[in-house]
Amino acid sequence: MNKKKISNIDINKVFIRSTLLQGSWNFERMQALGFCYSIIPVINKLYHDNKKEKLKAVQRHLEFFNTHPYMVAPILGVIIAMEEKKANGAKISKGTINSIKIGLMGPLAGIGDPIFWGTIRPILSALGASLSINGNIIGPIIFFLSFNIIRISALYYGIHYGYKKGLNIVKELNKNLLNKLTEGSSILGLFIMGSLVSKWTKVNIPVVISNIQQYQSNIQKIITIQNILDQLIPGLVPLLLTLTCMWLLKKKVNPILIMMCIFIISIIGNFFQILQV
Repeated sequence: MNKKKISNIDINKVFIRSTLLQGSWNFERMQALGFCYSIIPVINKLYHDNKKEKLKAVQRHLEFFNTHPYMVAPILGVIIAMEEKKANGAKISKGTINSIKIGLMGPLAGIGDPIFWGTIRPILSALGASLSINGNIIGPIIFFLSFNIIRISALYYGIHYGYKKGLNIVKELNKNLLNKLTEGSSILGLFIMGSLVSKWTKVNIPVVISNIQQYQSNIQKIITIQNILDQLIPGLVPLLLTLTCMWLLKKKVNPILIMMCIFIISIIGNFFQILQV
């Protein structure tokens, strides 16, 4: 019996298909159809001479699956390695393959959220927005290209890494690597978001406290609430606004409702000259 071997070309086919992982997302099995679609090239190669085993392989990859769309790559790589061993006679059951998928999808989803949504995207968004706010068209282009380069690189190298490591990746992920990555990404993401608060959140309270005309001159010195706040703690009101929004989100208040309230308060405050845009 000739040994069946998966080539880099086969893995790259899976990589290309994995970019469409959520193209058929559904509420019953979530990313199952996308996962199965991604791994079809491998199934076709390993079981091209056994229609019954090919059908079983397709069926086992149509069961429930859900993880971060960019962290699916290592899981695909591990499953490719397992399917290769199974096709070559290794005693690997359907339950074992599904157990590995289920065991990896949760922890890797926990890594993907703080890294991609909490760190990479805010940093690149801030970079693009800082250029766009001055009318520079390069801003959105930089964001689009840089984010997609990182996303595609994570998918490409993740699949090859998962295939190379096979089941050994489970041992590596158990060495507190997940906790360290998640904690580090969360801290960096919070640091970035904190810096964005002071940079992008502007609240001006132009209510006049005193209007003093200087002696022997026509120059008037106007002191507003905002002047006093800036002398005491610059950025205090934006910080309080951010903390209030975080507290409301923690209390399960709808984010859209929070945004609408901010819009309404801003419009009313600007109309009565309490707030200034």
